[in-house]
Amino acid sequence: MRENSRSQVFGMVLVSTVILAFGPAACTSGKSTALRRAYNGPYEGPYLNRVAFPIGGIGAGMFCLEGTGAISHMSVRNVIKFFNEPCAFAAITVKGETNTARVLEGPVPGWKLFGAAGAGNGASGSSFGLPRFGKASFLARFPFATIALSDPAVPLEATLTGWSPFIPGNPDDSSLPVGGLEYTFRNPGRTAVEAVFSFNTKNFMAAGSKRDGIGAIQGGFVLFDKGTDEKPSEAGSLAVFVDDPGVVVDHGWFRGGWWDALTLAWRNIQEARPVANPPLEGPSPGASLFVPLTIEPGAEKTVKLLIAWYVPLTDLRYGRDPAGSSQVEAQACCSSPYHVPWYAGRFNDVHDVAEYWRSKYARLREKSALFRDAFYDSTLPPEVLEAAAANLTILKSPTVLRQTEGRLWCFEGCSDERGCCHGSCTHVWNYAQALPHLFPSLERTLRRTEFNESQDERGHQTFRSALPIRPVAHDYHAAADGQLGGIMKVHREWRISGDEAWLKEIWPKVKLGLDYCIRTWDPRGRGVLEEPHHNTYDIEYWGPDGHCGSFYLGALKAAVEMGRALGEDVTRYGEILERGIRFLETELWNGEYFFQKIQTEGLDAVYEPLDYSANGPGYKDIVGLLNREGPKYQYGTGCLADGVLGAWMAEVCGVGGILDPDKVRSHLLAVHKYNLKRDLSDFANPQRPAFAAGREGGLLLCTWPRGGELALPFVYSNEVWTGIEYQVASHLMLMGRVEEGLEIVRVCRDRYDGVVRNPFNEYECGHWYARAMSSYGLLQGLTGVRYDAVEKALHIDSRVGDDFRTFLATASGFGTVGLRKGRPFVEMKSGALDVKDVYVSGVKTGL
Repeated sequence: MRENSRSQVFGMVLVSTVILAFGPAACTSGKSTALRRAYNGPYEGPYLNRVAFPIGGIGAGMFCLEGTGAISHMSVRNVIKFFNEPCAFAAITVKGETNTARVLEGPVPGWKLFGAAGAGNGASGSSFGLPRFGKASFLARFPFATIALSDPAVPLEATLTGWSPFIPGNPDDSSLPVGGLEYTFRNPGRTAVEAVFSFNTKNFMAAGSKRDGIGAIQGGFVLFDKGTDEKPSEAGSLAVFVDDPGVVVDHGWFRGGWWDALTLAWRNIQEARPVANPPLEGPSPGASLFVPLTIEPGAEKTVKLLIAWYVPLTDLRYGRDPAGSSQVEAQACCSSPYHVPWYAGRFNDVHDVAEYWRSKYARLREKSALFRDAFYDSTLPPEVLEAAAANLTILKSPTVLRQTEGRLWCFEGCSDERGCCHGSCTHVWNYAQALPHLFPSLERTLRRTEFNESQDERGHQTFRSALPIRPVAHDYHAAADGQLGGIMKVHREWRISGDEAWLKEIWPKVKLGLDYCIRTWDPRGRGVLEEPHHNTYDIEYWGPDGHCGSFYLGALKAAVEMGRALGEDVTRYGEILERGIRFLETELWNGEYFFQKIQTEGLDAVYEPLDYSANGPGYKDIVGLLNREGPKYQYGTGCLADGVLGAWMAEVCGVGGILDPDKVRSHLLAVHKYNLKRDLSDFANPQRPAFAAGREGGLLLCTWPRGGELALPFVYSNEVWTGIEYQVASHLMLMGRVEEGLEIVRVCRDRYDGVVRNPFNEYECGHWYARAMSSYGLLQGLTGVRYDAVEKALHIDSRVGDDFRTFLATASGFGTVGLRKGRPFVEMKSGALDVKDVYVSGVKTGL
């Protein structure tokens, strides 16, 4: 695939022209189907409004390439800086009788000119007022994004491809603090074009220490701040360089007042006058590099702009230490009480990173493109490919951190200035299905933390791990869905890796954790969670329910499978499992869907009714109602989107079915029928409405179609979360209801079409929210493709017919698999796959 092909980038379907004719107002929520862009296609016009595509490494920080070509969300200092759009831009100047200079970006979105931070004072110091190209078109092919730029005054066709390494099975090269921007210029005319490319930036690495400056590097410059003794974490460097021997570098813009520096920098650009200026002592406003170009008729030239950064120290520390523990934990490369990023243990400084990036650029690009081509070499519906790929960007965001010894540690998402909800939260990361397949060794580091540093001698597991990773105080609830989900994920990691030695090592901790769950939430051994149990809705369920109850069944079955493989006696787990299945299928089934039985009697826990006096006599009646309903924040008779989530987890973790499939299918169809709203205009959401509102559609977390809606149900009941939309869609597909699943995916992606929200940032409690990686499960949902490294068996259970192609990543490589006229095939693009048996719809066959 040639990612800078203009036929691809400008391949917008005809309806795009209709959209531009009506203007952005026609593209707000509730727009008709005829006006929507094509899924997995280009973004143009109003659809470029919010596009911002992350570029960076796993746990290494990022910046975003916007749909227009602008650089924004500059977050290279180990934390998110959502609104950090530095004055950094590329430009092309075509020489002539009158030079034509353009910033290599499309038009500035209107929201940046009024209402954005700093706009009230005129967006001072930004590049928004500089001439730029008149039209842009953006096409994502993760981890690459290509922008085509055109302007009638510029006699060149310009494209920009941004990317950073992403190579499944190679976590280290996928964790580099680097990005590449490739600017290609083609001359369609009949005469040669003389031009000057430039990249220009203020020193956005200056952190206020007054010890900042701009240094030299081969082919470019280095922005830096040395930090201070009081704030050592402010030390950091970012290198910008090219591989062109004709490059000219201005290491220090003019030092003056007001807007002198940018004014004279643009003058140099406009005049096509490369300025050679050596590094100066002390702070400098900014820097530029210039590459003269001569482009013959019909020819093209590419300027490869390489970016590398190095910020080795942080002030990040999360988690309460156990009483008496040391404040300083050993790290692989040093001893620090704070997080140290992985790359700081691999490289000595920014020059070291830059040299690796320079020398390995071609190889890393080739390997990343190999993944891209394999992933998109698929016949699956475009909305599915779009959803799955868009959320892989989460792995490049500051949601994910990586310690020097290689272990992952993650937030749930990112607030505007800091990570949100720390600690690789187990009940949120349950949903994320991309990482265990693309980088299984990294996923196993999360299990290591959960069952070691985060689990105590009782088997109690904190669902939020400490950073730096270390033993943590056990002073809060364990999360039932998080801890039980972790047991299913151990089973998944075993099946993906085929590593029995790893399973043997972790098995005693798994048993300890499961025994804690039984003892704490099912002390009477009935096979259901009765005692109050914490979960992903940040509340405690009182009484048995389908949501966490299905997790319990999945964990029990996973433990039985793993225990038997290790020769362990797991009879008790099997007996509890059978009792639990009977209970859920009879006591928690209303003939259409599974529900919760709110319970306060017969428990070890003591329920304490509310006292109305705190709210005055006017609320006496409502407090009485709340007390009759039982504890606040339950779902009772509600139709919960996550009501059989544990059954989905069991399927995607290779555990298999745990409940009557007809009942599971019925539950999911009820969720589709009652919870999927195509228009939310008449729906009241007093919680967090920004995820879906007005004429937009979305899948509600819970509804009460049979009555019994509680006065104060669980706190997020009226919200719409993309991670739950995708898991329900994937589960529907697994159960054979493909069209219902695809409808949910389409309703979700229509909200993230670039007009109101960034297509590459599905948010919940923070940006780039981890739960959204449930979208990767759509691949298995449609195809049933799963490789079991323990049995060396490839499973295919297609819901898309007897002829399809799809991407498959395993611990030993990746490629394309599928069916041709009902016959299975495997085409590995990287690595190898040891296939002993193939099962198509459960029937053993051969390749």
